[in-house]
Amino acid sequence: MEHTDIFEIGGKRLSSRLFTGTGKYGNDALIAPVCEASGSEVITVALRRVDLDGKTDNVMKHIPSHMTLLPNTSGARNADEAVRIARLARAMGCGDWIKIEVISDNRYLLPDGYETAKATEILAREGFVVLPYMNPDLYVARSLADAGAAAIMPLGAPIGTNRGLRTEEMIRILIEEMELPIIVDAGIGAPSQACRAMEMGAAACLVNTAIATASDPVLMGRAFGRAVTAGREAWLAGPGAVATLAQASSPLTGFLDRTEGAS
Repeated sequence: MEHTDIFEIGGKRLSSRLFTGTGKYGNDALIAPVCEASGSEVITVALRRVDLDGKTDNVMKHIPSHMTLLPNTSGARNADEAVRIARLARAMGCGDWIKIEVISDNRYLLPDGYETAKATEILAREGFVVLPYMNPDLYVARSLADAGAAAIMPLGAPIGTNRGLRTEEMIRILIEEMELPIIVDAGIGAPSQACRAMEMGAAACLVNTAIATASDPVLMGRAFGRAVTAGREAWLAGPGAVATLAQASSPLTGFLDRTEGAS
């Protein structure tokens, strides 16, 4: 049975539901082969790493041309700074997609929901495709949707920790209650965790640290690509019901009775 499974954000159709990043690689030359191995079509990049004048080793030269750029506002401490970075990214030719990150907490690096919603509203009015990074809170998610977000990006665990889906139940609520795509971002540390997020009904996952810091980033990228696909297919298939008591997969009665009758 063929499934029609269309993934579309901001008018762009995507074949892959794995988003990747550009940070933490020991060698930026790994970015292109990771993109190829993982099948990813969207990649996020911090604007401060973009040097179009070529005075430093510009990360952009390592990003394959077919990738959709998702600049992020890393470093923004409030809505005004996030808006300024987004406008600069557009002016530099990075497109209209923007991942809003507003973080004033330097210890836990948790996103500021109020400032994120403010930035989202301003940028959505200006025609940006806004993907805000947020704590998995239903009320914040609703505010972001009302502000014009194209998708919601809740964290699975604090950014860069590889600790997995520590916020699983809160993400599940967002998946059940929100009509916007839910893209799990931050904290996913293993392909099995990305698969779990997709099995829950997430629309996509963004994975950077777990791939970039692996012993073999290219192989890990391939593993994440396959895990995201497997999780999505499992969700489409509709997992079977969970039972409390053991249930035999084959009948336990009748076989011996029929055998005795035949003799």
